Amino acid sequence: MAVAGALIVAALSGVGLPPDLMGSAPREQDWSALAAEVRVVDGDTLRLGDRTLRLAAIDAPERGQACADGAGLGFDCGAAAAEALSRLVNGRSVLCTVSGRDRFGRGLGSCTAGGVDLNAGLVTAGWALAYGDDARMLTLEASARAAGRGLWAGSFTRPEEWRRRH
Repeated sequence: MAVAGALIVAALSGVGLPPDLMGSAPREQDWSALAAEVRVVDGDTLRLGDRTLRLAAIDAPERGQACADGAGLGFDCGAAAAEALSRLVNGRSVLCTVSGRDRFGRGLGSCTAGGVDLNAGLVTAGWALAYGDDARMLTLEASARAAGRGLWAGSFTRPEEWRRRH
């Protein structure tokens, strides 16, 4: 009887269970997808098989967001940002380090495709802005702005502000 009671107490306390069931799962996870499983959702979101990942520390325009180029002509800068992400992925497999979730429950992380840093690549090309206080992304954004690349070649509303209005 005492042995049965001890077994029940052990089972209820989690002794013998895998540690990740008791809240000690790793803070970071690696996600990957073969090239055929990678889909660009928008300028800062990827589908990796059945999982959705938002690129961390950046913010890209939404599809349908209007911007103006250097000549003042309007264009869909959200579609242009998604196209820029597609060019960076370039039909290759994607590796990501996921370090949390966004408010919609999507994985939030940093990704590479063929050794190319997708988060930094979008900011460097001017198709995404630094989001938050990531010093590296802020430096890359300042360089893109100074060089007039991507969004910085014309005029645009910051994506966060555009989303509040729409």
